[in-house]
Amino acid sequence: MHDKSDVRELVDEFLAARAVRKPSEHTLMAYRRDLQAVLSQLDPDGVVTLDDLSPRALRAAFAGFAAGRAPSSVSRAWSSWNSFFGFLVTEGIVAGNPMPAVGKPRFVQPSPKPLRGEDTPEQLLEAVNRADERQRDPWPERDVAVLALALCAGLRLSEMLALRAGSVLGRAGERRLEVAGKGGRPRSVPVEPELDAVVERYVQSRRVRFGRVRPDDALLVDRRGAPLRRGGLQYLVQSCYRRAEVSDRVPRGAQLHALRHTFATRLAEDGANASEIMRLLGHASLSTSQGYIEVTAAQQRAAVQANRTNRALGRLV
Repeated sequence: MHDKSDVRELVDEFLAARAVRKPSEHTLMAYRRDLQAVLSQLDPDGVVTLDDLSPRALRAAFAGFAAGRAPSSVSRAWSSWNSFFGFLVTEGIVAGNPMPAVGKPRFVQPSPKPLRGEDTPEQLLEAVNRADERQRDPWPERDVAVLALALCAGLRLSEMLALRAGSVLGRAGERRLEVAGKGGRPRSVPVEPELDAVVERYVQSRRVRFGRVRPDDALLVDRRGAPLRRGGLQYLVQSCYRRAEVSDRVPRGAQLHALRHTFATRLAEDGANASEIMRLLGHASLSTSQGYIEVTAAQQRAAVQANRTNRALGRLV
């Protein structure tokens, strides 16, 4: 047992082990931030050892950490610590995981935020597919491919940035997209011929601009040929909304995630069950996927309630 080990050094070992699974840089940073924030509650300046990580001490640390933070942030930090202790148990450094005794905070799962308007996705794609003369260097092939990867494959922002040119695999008609999912969970997403054609059109336009595209090159690049970064991708999607004049139909705080939510919501509307949605979107919990089905049921009920015949019936009783 390493009960006198410096916990901060063990955090570094944990993150190094996680990095082997090739999660996004954003995910690793979130782990480190959550672990260090709770450690600072235990002892801001000195060394924290495993002896200091009793359930009682951790409960007090989490109480301090939770002050002024959203329940979702506290829940995420709890999950980070639970994963950390799982690593320590697996490595034989500690005998057990104290986190169940700390208690995971509960919070209401946020509701899906798809684009508003029945035909908004189609309007967005059609508008962006037209070269905008106001742009200094229009690249509609690239912009449509970005939107389509979120609308037709449900990718997260970090997953799009991690895509390689060789991430699309398989024969024509049987294509699939290999995705490096959240938390190091890989998944395979079917690629329909229409999406396949959009991605191939973009790659071909990129060859014309910059030459050869190697399988291990980043799939999405900026107008200089450099891999797109987080801020650049966010700005690109926002500019697409403006060009299509649908910015008012994007839920506040969603942006690119609204495209992923639209993909999931339409899956539910077309009859996909929670397990299918879970696999396609890479959810860790079935309850997250179930939320899309519940939202769809609520929308259906609202549509029935809006029926004028129902209102007429109400006047008869």
